[in-house]
Amino acid sequence: MNENKRSLESLLKPRSVAVIGASRREGSLGNKIFNNLLESDFKGPVFPINPNADDISSVKAYPSIFDIPEPVDLAVIAVPAEFVLEAAEQCGLKGVKALVVISAGFAENGREGVNRQRDLASICRHHGMRLVGPNCMGVLNTDPNVSLNATFSHVFPPQGDIAMATQSGALGLVILEYARNLNIGLSTFVSVGNKADVSSNDLLEYWRDDPNTSVIMLYLESFGNPKKFARLARSISPSKPIVAVKSGRSPQGSKATASHTGALATADVAVDALFAQTGIIRVDSLEQLFDVSDFLSKQPLPRGNRVAILTNGGGPGALAADACSAAGLELTPLSDETLAGLKALLPVRASLANPIDITDVGASEYRGALSLLASDDNIDAVIVIFIPPVFACPEEVAVVIKDLAPEFRRRGKPMVASFMGQRGCVPGTTLPAGAAGVPSFAFPEAAVYVLARALDYGRQRQKQKGTIPEFPDIDRQKAKEIVDSAPDGWLQPVEVFSLLECYGIKALGIRSAANLEQATAAAQEIGYPVVLKIDSNTIVHKTEAGGIILDIGSPEELQTAYDGLMKRMSIAGFVTGVRGVTVQKMAGEGIELIAGVIHDAIFGQLTLFGLGGIYTELFKDSTVRIQPLTDVDANEMVHSIKAYKLLEGFRGSPPADIQAIEELLLRLSALVEDLPRIQELDLNPVRVFAAGKGYAVVDARILLAGNKQHANSVPESVAG
Repeated sequence: MNENKRSLESLLKPRSVAVIGASRREGSLGNKIFNNLLESDFKGPVFPINPNADDISSVKAYPSIFDIPEPVDLAVIAVPAEFVLEAAEQCGLKGVKALVVISAGFAENGREGVNRQRDLASICRHHGMRLVGPNCMGVLNTDPNVSLNATFSHVFPPQGDIAMATQSGALGLVILEYARNLNIGLSTFVSVGNKADVSSNDLLEYWRDDPNTSVIMLYLESFGNPKKFARLARSISPSKPIVAVKSGRSPQGSKATASHTGALATADVAVDALFAQTGIIRVDSLEQLFDVSDFLSKQPLPRGNRVAILTNGGGPGALAADACSAAGLELTPLSDETLAGLKALLPVRASLANPIDITDVGASEYRGALSLLASDDNIDAVIVIFIPPVFACPEEVAVVIKDLAPEFRRRGKPMVASFMGQRGCVPGTTLPAGAAGVPSFAFPEAAVYVLARALDYGRQRQKQKGTIPEFPDIDRQKAKEIVDSAPDGWLQPVEVFSLLECYGIKALGIRSAANLEQATAAAQEIGYPVVLKIDSNTIVHKTEAGGIILDIGSPEELQTAYDGLMKRMSIAGFVTGVRGVTVQKMAGEGIELIAGVIHDAIFGQLTLFGLGGIYTELFKDSTVRIQPLTDVDANEMVHSIKAYKLLEGFRGSPPADIQAIEELLLRLSALVEDLPRIQELDLNPVRVFAAGKGYAVVDARILLAGNKQHANSVPESVAG
């Protein structure tokens, strides 16, 4: 057993618990927590600590932790914030192994609270105590050998194999109530509060090896150490699904940036990337969090996307069919044997197409139809929809589902139900709609959503891990010299392209020119046709400013272009900051893409790929991954954008060089891994040619971290 797991056992499997702040006063936190421990039938002794009471709830009370004659594994502290540090210090001296601090008034409450929380964490570290909280609702363990409810929620959910961590204590109350009402079993529950010590990462590490936990649910508001989180999630998700809600999807927190990459790679996009790379199932709501987790806890993963819908109403069947189509699930044709069996079983008015509308029949017809679907090898999953009619009793249909559930599981075929308009129990009965481990939903769209997410997870589990390739032709020494000798801020265009060359990233070479004579010489050296671009540190997007002239085919055209460019800049008031022009070889025809990197304060380097050129931020067709990239990551990035159909070859156009683009992303990943000073990097556009013809970086800019004045200025680039 590793040290982290051993220390968390004192929190989640304590042999004894003390409640500091236990009270006789009805409605107080100390009273609720102490009575919850008694009512949950905790298997060890519970000691109330209150210097002003001889007993609480008929249990002998103690003036202080020192007066308890036995060892204490866990102390739950529910006293005003100003008394918490003293109580924690006494617990440390007593030899208590873990604390749960319910009290608020810490880092969530201003500078004084921040200092108090820092001191609390320091006390716990000094005495080797683990700490949940402060400002939390506590911990819970439904294992019958523990039976711990060290929270202020009166709800003790059913025993199950789903573990949950939440950063919101208020939501925790609702979560426990919801789990009990829907008969969704939990193994352990932890409200981490301010995460002064124990975090989601610690709990992931514990639950990875916990035999009582098969599914992990997370409600996240922030990440403490995302790299450790990613490492743990990668190791856990292939065997135990992790389902997460992450709040904070709104763009208000996105920082202003001069690069296309920075505008697209927002904080929430980074969360999506983290979850995608680690196999975490991201959902949008607490309801979906429970729906998906409950399914994964009770049902086998679908082997494919072929679905059959069995319904006694055409409307709900049509809604389910539409939802399946939108979610990538296929309503598969039924086998001849199944069709023959249904024809013999059901009335003539029934529809035998998929969805199968059995009309107003009873439970026996449901039983027969489900038995046929269970044995149909054309079907990977079944959705059962039931609208309570005159002819069938809901409880009887629920019994049918319960009876046939083992046969579906034996065949590795998931079954989900929708008793329309009802979650939990079947209307008018005490029989759970989700009897025998078949999740039941109020509306069929929710059932489809759960199946689709489970299918995605199953595919993720089968995905290869990927490797980070080595490129022997990289000139790291020269690249380091370029970066080390450059000041903080935006690299000059020539330096940018030299750096790309060091990493084997194919770019159209450029020449800087301070005047027409130098521009003419550069064009002669490069070879016509060329592109002329204004070289300025005040213009962000040169295309919009009229600062680019394409397809210049001769010295005469170059002179005309140069004179016109300078006149246009003068009229527009862009003269300040103009250093001259850059001359670049005219690129051939191809699809314009973007590849870039942005440094995120939480997640580190993020690599972006998508549709490029002038429409980058208009269509926002892009995807993001966290560094470093594996070959599997690069392949997924290229295949995941909507514009991939263009890369495959669209309406007669030849397929693009997809393999070359994947190599570009991997070389770009190597570049930013080796050169941590890079704060932002844009390759836009990257023009990709036909298969076997490669690509060319047409425009690029790189920002080196350090100088805030430069970092907030407009990049000195050949930007379009």
